[in-house]
Amino acid sequence: MNITFKSLRRIKHALPTGSVKKIAHDLNIDEQTVRNYFGARKFSDGQIVDAHVQPGPDGGFVTLQDTQILEAAKEIIDQQYA
Repeated sequence: MNITFKSLRRIKHALPTGSVKKIAHDLNIDEQTVRNYFGARKFSDGQIVDAHVQPGPDGGFVTLQDTQILEAAKEIIDQQYA
């Protein structure tokens, strides 16, 4: 899946407090891995995610190999406004 970096960050910023922890718990991964997925670069505490960034408008384009974290984030956002 391809998404702009700006769009990915917009989704992260739309998440309510505690969402990173919830996503990490639900997917049985480290919280820092979730943060890295959304653009953080602290790999010593979390895994490197399957994402590749290409230069371009809106911070570039991110190719995501695994969309589980993104899907979980979108679900949380949808539930927030339901």
